Amino acid sequence: MTDSLSKTKSSFYRRLYVAYLIDQGVASVPALVSACGMPRRTAQDTIASLAELDIECQFQPTQGERHNSGEYRIISWGPIDPSWVKNQAKRLAETLDYPAFTF
Repeated sequence: MTDSLSKTKSSFYRRLYVAYLIDQGVASVPALVSACGMPRRTAQDTIASLAELDIECQFQPTQGERHNSGEYRIISWGPIDPSWVKNQAKRLAETLDYPAFTF
């Protein structure tokens, strides 16, 4: 992350990028940790904070599995334009100093 990136902006970018990854199928905490290299707690906190942007994200458990196995789904992007986020995903990852993730 660059020195000029404020905590507010980095938090906002991280939320957008995590929502994008979930929408693209990187939809579990272990998958996000693997894709971004962020700590598990950061991934969990970021998912929990998506609601602050009016991004509706729901956990969908895997049938018959135990221990909260399942995936997250973006139900609604609220006021956020998902096509803008998709077009800016590479820049968001670079700004956050996350590895490039390609689909």
